Amino acid sequence: MFRRRGQRMFRGGRQDVPPVLQRANQLMASGEYEEAASLFADLGQRAEDRFPHRAPFLFIEAGRAAILGGQIKTGIAHLRRGLTLFASQGRMHRMRMVGERAIDELQTRGLNAEADEIAALLGANTPAVDLVEKEAPAPMKKPVLPTHCPSCGAAVRPNEVEWLDEVTAECAYCGSPLR
Repeated sequence: MFRRRGQRMFRGGRQDVPPVLQRANQLMASGEYEEAASLFADLGQRAEDRFPHRAPFLFIEAGRAAILGGQIKTGIAHLRRGLTLFASQGRMHRMRMVGERAIDELQTRGLNAEADEIAALLGANTPAVDLVEKEAPAPMKKPVLPTHCPSCGAAVRPNEVEWLDEVTAECAYCGSPLR
């Protein structure tokens, strides 16, 4: 399914990406949100044990898809699960960045009570400011990345990727190198 963190391989930019992940991203792109949400949630559940660093992203995307498909309560539950996984993994900077984006998207859709719920979750799981600032990456000028992963089709958010070196980032969903 996904590679483990220590097993990064550069094989011409394409890797063994699960077809179900590609399908879920295709469904998101075509506006079939309910089916995409189901696939992302299933992928997240399967990734929790074997690939825990990928699971939060999958649950966050399941939440986005469910909300876009009109399943607000289910979507918020997936968002909460993804953010809680970030916190339990000690990835506070990532939790904060992704959580703030989720809050902005919820407020844009007029879901202010849900945005407040996510903000409260972030507040309850955010350590002291000095710990968060130590974890934050130093601001550097990075190269332009593609808008979507060429392997799995997931949207690439440059401020949320993990950089492998000065010119290569890693897809948060499938682990493929992005150049």
